[in-house]
Amino acid sequence: MTSGVQSWDHEVDVLVAGSGAGGMTGAIAARDAGLSALLVEKAAFFGGSTALSGGGIWIPDNPVLRAIGRGDDREDVRRYLKAVVGDRVPQARLDAYVEHGPAAMEMLHRVSRHMDFTWCPDYSDYHPEAPGGRPRGRTIEPRPIDAKLLGEDERHLLKASLPAPLGLWFTGSEGRRLMMFMRTWSGRWTLRIAAWRVVSNLFLRRHMKALGAALTVRLRLTMKDLGIPLWLSSPVTELIVEDGRVTGAVVERDGRALRVRARRGVLIATGGFDHDSELRKEHLPAPGQDDYSAGAAANVGDGIRIGQRAGADVDLMDDAWWMPSVRLPDGSIFPLVSERCIPRMVIVNRHGERFTNEAAPYVNFVHAQLEGGHVPAYEIFDATARSRYQFAGIMPGQPFPKDWYRTGLVTRAATLTELAGRIGVPADALRATVERFNGFARNGRDEDFGRGDSRYDHYYGDPTLPNPNLDEIGRGPYYAVRIEAGDLGTKGGLVSDEHGRVLRADGTVIEGLYATGNASASVMGNEYAGAGATIGPAIAFGYLAARHAATRPAPAA
Repeated sequence: MTSGVQSWDHEVDVLVAGSGAGGMTGAIAARDAGLSALLVEKAAFFGGSTALSGGGIWIPDNPVLRAIGRGDDREDVRRYLKAVVGDRVPQARLDAYVEHGPAAMEMLHRVSRHMDFTWCPDYSDYHPEAPGGRPRGRTIEPRPIDAKLLGEDERHLLKASLPAPLGLWFTGSEGRRLMMFMRTWSGRWTLRIAAWRVVSNLFLRRHMKALGAALTVRLRLTMKDLGIPLWLSSPVTELIVEDGRVTGAVVERDGRALRVRARRGVLIATGGFDHDSELRKEHLPAPGQDDYSAGAAANVGDGIRIGQRAGADVDLMDDAWWMPSVRLPDGSIFPLVSERCIPRMVIVNRHGERFTNEAAPYVNFVHAQLEGGHVPAYEIFDATARSRYQFAGIMPGQPFPKDWYRTGLVTRAATLTELAGRIGVPADALRATVERFNGFARNGRDEDFGRGDSRYDHYYGDPTLPNPNLDEIGRGPYYAVRIEAGDLGTKGGLVSDEHGRVLRADGTVIEGLYATGNASASVMGNEYAGAGATIGPAIAFGYLAARHAATRPAPAA
């Protein structure tokens, strides 16, 4: 942090650090408010964790939902967030999210010809039984788009570590159906559509993107239309403070340290500390300190540290957007979502016992893992499950790769007793666990943990069964997959208010400094309201920060 009178290399109204959904929305909102904006990104690629995500957006009562008659009574939304988040987050911040999140989406649709979203039908809120919860869900997702529209910028779009084969693309809703192609006609039809897309891509030479990549492409195209510059490989290294007010930042670019004046404010949107071992060990609970994060590789807490040096307070540093995951032999992380909802399986700890509802929302599942020290855990399933359902990208009936066995990720055995011995859990306990679960499956209700009781559980379950999440574990061979306490990013960060302004520990505002996304302490507290409850708040508070910056008087020249 530097202070005192400065000389400037570059001037702009709003400087935004970080090119995920929150940062790009903040830059777009600033431009819409009549301000000049500059977006800088540390990595050589833009998009951050947004580009790697499912791309869902959880902003109730947004214009997409209203257009199809699924608008919201905002008091219902408040009741739901109050029930889910509780008192962990100031009410003013929750109210700002509820009231202004829809306005952020309205702004994006108004200023951009590229915004095109669709509802994800039946992707339930994560706690639909809570007051105000919606069993059919509030999540929207971007429609797929051809990345060739980006021109030269396409090569700078952050790509997933596990790209789809042959250019295959599908929306989140289609992906859910595709996973059931061995079980349902809609799944088989979706598979045919997917195959046609692979062929048509070759002929039409399209570079179609869906999910988070599609959202990233749409936001970047909007920035280009509005003339908002993007500097890649340009990290913010420190904030510039004059008379207690943030007036700019030092940005490293092309080997030079540039002093960038930000007349109305600096927005930190640099992500969490997903891949910083020091911060993980300092703040996260011991079973979750190892890095099994699917967040962008550049997320090492830079923005959080920079804000702290300027006097910012932090909160929720001991929590993350947890996600049960596996580390593949190539080192990449594969989050497990649908895999925990298939019927003929259980997840057990080192004692061979179940410890929670396997199909629960991923944050809640890993909270149970961490609280009980169930790391690693093992997903146990039978030969029929392997023939019916995909697992970590391996299609039904397709053999697991040999290196998955060699590295201990997957273990296979003819009997449960033999399987237990190979993974080091008590055989009697594992057999008893499976027998008890099979009794629940026959009766149609999980009396221990309520798996299948919630509408949320059903989304990735097998719709051909009376309870989509329960079926008896039958004949071998049996498989065990080692599950780690992974995450999609960390939740802790700079404390900010209802305008996105960063606060000190005493509650006072650091003038000129704003934060959004995973660089800020999550408005979801320790919970997760629904699919897209990371991206939704990032968009909302990026918008709010820019709108507030526009109300601040410009400093004297």
